[in-house]
Amino acid sequence: MLLSAIAPHVHWNTNPSEVVVSVAFRRESDEEHKEPRFELPIPAGPNLFTAAGKQLIEDRLSAIEAEIAGCTDKNAIEVLMRQKRYWQTRHATAELAPIPTGDEVAFGTRTIFRLKGKLRTIDIVGDDKADPATKRISFSSLLARALLGASTSDVCAFGADDQAVAIIEIGLQSG
Repeated sequence: MLLSAIAPHVHWNTNPSEVVVSVAFRRESDEEHKEPRFELPIPAGPNLFTAAGKQLIEDRLSAIEAEIAGCTDKNAIEVLMRQKRYWQTRHATAELAPIPTGDEVAFGTRTIFRLKGKLRTIDIVGDDKADPATKRISFSSLLARALLGASTSDVCAFGADDQAVAIIEIGLQSG
């Protein structure tokens, strides 16, 4: 009786040398206990791109396929296949954005504006190319949505301030 109090999950037979462990405590394989690997998240909304952006997606897919072809590590191949599925989906759902004129803030423009007294410059790009550290923000970001459609000298609401952003200059992105 004392042993069952210490280890209630163990069932003791009449033969003291035999121990029967409950099925709940047996492990069939390591595969059963791996954390699930979810697909890479696809940003909500349209998948806008430029002609150069579409080429970047195609180049990325080619690079992944080349890596898969030369890879022998099962785990690395799983990771690469997951990336490949992501980029195939992005390629299949890509929508060509209208070519910006530079007359108003749009996808593909470089915008200089004043926010909280500081002059800032941003490029408005697609979700996959966004990198705030290099001043490239997604067209779906809050700041970009506040600026889209504005012209030079316009003042746009951003956050709780109706006079938050003053557009100084709009141009086309280089490269």
